[in-house]
Amino acid sequence: MALDVDLIGAWARATERELGEEAFQRDVQFLQWLVPLMDLWSRYFAAEVRGLERVPPRGPVLLVGNHSGGPLTPDTAAFFAAWYRARGLESPLIGLAFDAAFGIPWFRDLMRKIGEVPANRRNAARALDLGLPVLVYPGGDHECFRPWTDRGRIDFAGRQGFVALALRKQVPVVPVVSHGGHHSIRILTRGDWLGPILGAERIRTTTFPIALQIPWGVSPIFMPGVPLPAKITIEVGEPMPWSEYGPETADDPAIVSRCYHEITGNMQATLDRLSAEHPYPLLARLRRLLPFGGNGKQGPG
Repeated sequence: MALDVDLIGAWARATERELGEEAFQRDVQFLQWLVPLMDLWSRYFAAEVRGLERVPPRGPVLLVGNHSGGPLTPDTAAFFAAWYRARGLESPLIGLAFDAAFGIPWFRDLMRKIGEVPANRRNAARALDLGLPVLVYPGGDHECFRPWTDRGRIDFAGRQGFVALALRKQVPVVPVVSHGGHHSIRILTRGDWLGPILGAERIRTTTFPIALQIPWGVSPIFMPGVPLPAKITIEVGEPMPWSEYGPETADDPAIVSRCYHEITGNMQATLDRLSAEHPYPLLARLRRLLPFGGNGKQGPG
């Protein structure tokens, strides 16, 4: 039986309307109220952000992250909170976000006010031209909704546009590697087979992920559940050594591919190291939080 209401169609129409709005709507007054709440959210995950001092103190920079944790993306919230805590609210951070998120009424307002904009090259280029730091997740929904069994994998799905943009704009590229966020949710499948059946391409994706969530059990991730309090560790790396490449190399597929494999290899090595340092980010947090968890000290993992 067909649904009386085409929910995905309504979502798609809302998304299209929002994409026609001014992208840059960061609100410092709103951030003054929100950042303390983001800090509380970060503490739920015992989030730790290392190496922010490696980001150039001024000028445009492309921060390249891996994306985890399903629809609530706790790694992003933790990074934004750490950024504003370290640099102050007057230091903008522009985040590129999944288009369909702007079709969710309350969520789009939150995203816009903290500095997130729809993820496309036009918005990224505009921010860099304004001299702003830009946080991009090349893996997008493909990586954010990867199965839990792939939690230890950097997966940008071969998307190399961020490399070409950085080379063309001649801006520093800084890797930002997150571990633990994908232990906060159990995604069972991206739903690549289900997305086309339901018409998910209308919200600019081919997936319809299914997760095991509290309290819903097996459910679509568009019904977000309560995330598990896994420890999140984020490490900012050294800027990539690409200064030898001129802007014309953005049109050279061989160089773009070489840079892509260099940064993804770098990030995978960092993620492997963080995984070895904290092999059980959920168990470690539960041991600390629960009454039977011992003396309250953070255990290994």
